[in-house]
This record gives sequence, structure tokens and C-alpha cells, in this order.
Amino acid sequence: MTQNVYTVRQVNAYIKNMFTQDYMLNRIYVKGEVSNCKYHTSGHIYFSLKDESGTIACVMFAGQRGGLAFHMREGQQIVVFGGISVYERSGSYQLYAREIRLDGEGVLYERFQALKQELGEMGMFAPEYKKTIPSFVKTVGIVTAPTGAAIRDIMNISSRRNPFVQLILYPALVQGEGAVQSIVTGIQTLDAYGVDVMIVGRGGGSIEDLWAFNEEAVARAIFECETPVISAVGHETDTTIADYVADLRAPTPSAAAELAVYDYRLTERTMIEYREKATRLLEQQIRMQRLRLREYQTKLMYLHPENQVRDYRQRIVDYEEKLRLLMENSLQKNKMRFTVDLEKMKKLSPLEKLNQGFSYVETADRKAVKRIGQVDVGDKLTIYVTDGTIKVCAEETKEERHG
Repeated sequence: MTQNVYTVRQVNAYIKNMFTQDYMLNRIYVKGEVSNCKYHTSGHIYFSLKDESGTIACVMFAGQRGGLAFHMREGQQIVVFGGISVYERSGSYQLYAREIRLDGEGVLYERFQALKQELGEMGMFAPEYKKTIPSFVKTVGIVTAPTGAAIRDIMNISSRRNPFVQLILYPALVQGEGAVQSIVTGIQTLDAYGVDVMIVGRGGGSIEDLWAFNEEAVARAIFECETPVISAVGHETDTTIADYVADLRAPTPSAAAELAVYDYRLTERTMIEYREKATRLLEQQIRMQRLRLREYQTKLMYLHPENQVRDYRQRIVDYEEKLRLLMENSLQKNKMRFTVDLEKMKKLSPLEKLNQGFSYVETADRKAVKRIGQVDVGDKLTIYVTDGTIKVCAEETKEERHG
């Protein structure tokens, strides 16, 4: 007889397939007490559910953390929704959680989910309806209980960040009978008063303690409020309908104060930096303008009429000197020319000839005698010699012929 022998892997795969095909095990609610709860650095949560009869291993992967609205602790009674499957590597089965809620709050949780879906379909959570939180506010309205950690935290954070911001508290009931109407009235009153921003919230608690902020009346009051609203209900893991409707959700009341009230010291430091930067830029501009002014002054001095007159005067002086030199040169040349001409004239002068032993004869009609034919016998003649004149009468003329 042949026996079928299977590997461990085949057996585990077969068992896992059986779990997978079981519809009930894929969509099952299991309640019990939290044990060995560990938040892994990867974001996964490993824990066990136990009761008086036994224990089942559970895991919620990081991608499913949206189905957890609180921080799990040892000993909590919870209801886990998910599927049971086999982890083939170890051959063990475990519950893969998709949603986790505290036990005993199932009815409220279902109401919460139903109202959330209804208001979401109405568009009350739509981003386009969210108002921007002002960066610099003067008045902050607060709707919360007059006593308790929430208002003290808001006051402490606000006074530390900016003591000049005015806090206006509407003392509201935040749980129990009359809480819903008290919160709605507080929102409407502060909205009519005209605060710059509003914080609506309270400290942490169970889902029953926070339930007033899950009511539709409160959601509508926040949605219809003209003033930007910051919700600050419970701790970071607590989520209410008010958080979805508000213009901004703060994880805690302290965080809401930090979001609403700008840090005066930071603003003061920023203003000092701006002032120093502006001073540096102004000084730089002054230096540049001074340099430009000096350039203009230099240019103006250069183009000033007085300088131009001075330049013209200097130019005239230069021209005068040049003209004087030209005249002196011309005069010197003329003097030299005159001397030369004078010497030439001396050589051509009759007196010079007379000084050399020659004489000059002139007729009575003052014509120079050059030929015999000009003189007749008896004509009176004047003979010019070096030291005077001689008056004579021509007695005879004789023409000599050269052969």
C-alpha cells in the first residue's frame, strides 16, 4: 500500500487554503482583553486577545492603522474586526485586524460611522469649504469647560507665545445632558462677537465623554460658523465628527493654541532681521547715491560756466601768445627782408654811385641826361655830386662812336 507523504509547506498551505475559503473566518468580529501589545518601529501592531478560556495572536499592519482610533494598552477590552489566516512560516494561525474599537462602545461607534458617512455625503467635510486660519490674530474665542486641563493648556501656551493676544472663553458644558446645546450656543455667541479664530474642544476621555462633539447639531454649528474653527477634542488618537467639520484639526488643546496664536518672539526676531536687512540695504543705497552724487558734482564742476569761462580765457591767452609769437616771427622775417632789400637799394642808390666817384646830370626839366641828343649847346644842366650840385651851361656836345 502506497502512503502519501507531504511536506510541512504543503500541509501549511493546505490549512491556509481552508481558512481562506471559510467566509466567516475572513470577516469576523472577535472580542477580548489586550495582552502583549507591542507597537513595532515599522508601524505594525502585534498583540494578543485573551479571555478566560484562551488566547489568539493578532496583528494590525501599518496600512490598516486608519481603523484604530485610540492607543491600545494592556488590559483593554476591545472588539477586533478582521480575518483569520495561517502564517505558513510558523504554521500558526492569527487574526489580521482591519478595525479595532473598545468593547461596550459598539452602538456609539456605529452611530459615529453612520453620521460621518451622512455628513460626508452632504459635503460638510469637503476641503473647498475649509477656511484659512489667520496668521496674525488679536482675539481667540474658546468654547470649552471653564475648569480642566484644556483651558489651562490653552492659556499657558498662548501667554508664552504671545501675551498680547486676547483670549475670550465661553464656559460650555462639554459632556452630559445639555452639553450639545451649550457648545452650539458658545460657537454662535463667539461667532457673533467677531473673534479672529475659534478653538472648540475639551480634554481626553472615553467615547461617551466625547460624544457631544459627535452630534450633528455641533457639526452644523461649526460648518455654518463664519469664524475659522480649530477643533481640539481629546488626545491625538481621539477623533470626532467635529474634527472632520472644523477648518483645522489640532491633536490636543495645546496644539490648537500653538496653531491659533502666532509666536510673538519669533515674529519679533523676524522683524529685527527685516529691520537689520532694511538698514543694510538703506546704507548700501545711501553709499551708492553718495558715489553717484560725487560723480554728478564732478561732472557739474567740469560743465560749470565758470570753468568754461576759465577754459575760454586760457584758450584766449594761448591764442594771444600764439598770435604774439606769430607777429614777432613775421616782424623778424620782415625786418630781415627789409635789411636785405635795404642793402639791395643801397647798391642801386645814385648816392652810392656818387660816393664811388660818379655824378648825376639832369636837364632843366629834371630829366636825367643819358645821351648826347638830350643836350643842346647852351642848355643849362645840373650836376649832382656827393656833397652838392653844380649848375653848368653846355658849351659843346661831342658824340663818340665806338667802332
